[in-house]
Amino acid sequence: MATRSNYNKTISATTLRVGEVRFSYVYVMAPHKSAQDGKEKYSIQILLPKDDRLAKAMIDSAVEAAVENGITSKWNGKRPVAAKLKLPVRDGDEEYPDDPTYHNMWFFNATANADRRPGVCILEMGELVAPMEMDDIYSGCWGAAVINFYPYSVSGNTGVAVGLNNVIKTRDDERLGGGKRSVETDFGDLVDGGSVLD
Repeated sequence: MATRSNYNKTISATTLRVGEVRFSYVYVMAPHKSAQDGKEKYSIQILLPKDDRLAKAMIDSAVEAAVENGITSKWNGKRPVAAKLKLPVRDGDEEYPDDPTYHNMWFFNATANADRRPGVCILEMGELVAPMEMDDIYSGCWGAAVINFYPYSVSGNTGVAVGLNNVIKTRDDERLGGGKRSVETDFGDLVDGGSVLD
């Protein structure tokens, strides 16, 4: 069985495999409309435990490599001042101090355009298995992701964003956001005894 250190892997200066991480706001089976630009995208929020110092160091290095790329490819040969350079990794304890989901976590969002569906699989008994249902990979489960960091300059905004390439679920955990209610819970009061589905 893989340990946490097996999941982390540098693929290139700006592309990494990170894990084991927790997933939130999971839209990897079908795209959804982005709140930022209104475009259909695949996306996932990745929560990285702060005690995974190796993964954090790898991410910091990949972000810096993306910044260096941006100096020549996006920002006219100059590094933007720190106050105007938006970086992707945020501190869960600082941004959501009252939410236990973010306690002792770094977090960031990764996206892919609607025409570039990420590869999605489940690690099950040492085998890679395709998910069978839309909610096989859900907010709250754990896994690993292959991500890439890239610079951007859009409408005067500069920074580093995260692309989503592939996702693997490694284990289940409590669903975030309350989970799905059953049919019986929602409609059981409308029938005389037994299940709605009897």
